[in-house]
Amino acid sequence: MSIWEYANPKRFIATTSPLIPWVLGLSLALIGTALVWGFFFTPDDFRQGSTVKIIYLHVPSAMMAINAWIMMLVASLIWLVRRHHVSALAARAAAPVGIVMTLIALFTGAVWGQPMWGTWWVWDPRLTSFLILFLFYLGYVALWEAIEDPDTAADLTSVLCIVGSVFAVLSRYAVLFWNQGLHQGATFSLDAETNIDPVFWWPAVISMAGFVGLFVALVLVRTQTEIRARRMKALLARARRAGAGEARA
Repeated sequence: MSIWEYANPKRFIATTSPLIPWVLGLSLALIGTALVWGFFFTPDDFRQGSTVKIIYLHVPSAMMAINAWIMMLVASLIWLVRRHHVSALAARAAAPVGIVMTLIALFTGAVWGQPMWGTWWVWDPRLTSFLILFLFYLGYVALWEAIEDPDTAADLTSVLCIVGSVFAVLSRYAVLFWNQGLHQGATFSLDAETNIDPVFWWPAVISMAGFVGLFVALVLVRTQTEIRARRMKALLARARRAGAGEARA
């Protein structure tokens, strides 16, 4: 069976509907476990104190804010090359989820930065590129809403997604490109022996897994909603044309 068969809307809905409750339930369980474990059963850091525990929200949300845009980029490229409507609708469905993830990351970063840096915000290269990425998210959603023809909207938002991917990359690697700025380099690694003590590493990894699952579940739900909304609009347009034809007759 080819993966492109799932570009059929009916097959996509039939395949993903049974998965959504399981993915959503597992992701919420993982996030709940990670937050309870991290906030109540891990010690304070000897430098950052209890503020370090913000990583259980900040790191997963920032990771998903960037990866959501990358997912949108891949789906947009599939649309431009293969013209599969499900991929375009999946990219559209992921954007609001990415906006929420970006807001969580920005807010939790400010909460961490105020006691650590003495300010809620600095025009640091990574923070600035992350804010620009957020603005691209807003522009992406606005462009979809502003254009009536769905295929034209999908084409233009795909181009915008390609351009915005520059800032998604900068949000992740800005500290490697510029030495100035308050934002430190990577303090979290999938290697449990690097950069972070295992007592913080395990709940953080569980939280990241939960955020990935939550993102997948929400995108699947929203993609199904977009498919049904598109189908409803097509049926209404067909009904209007039929009504207009009868009126002329």
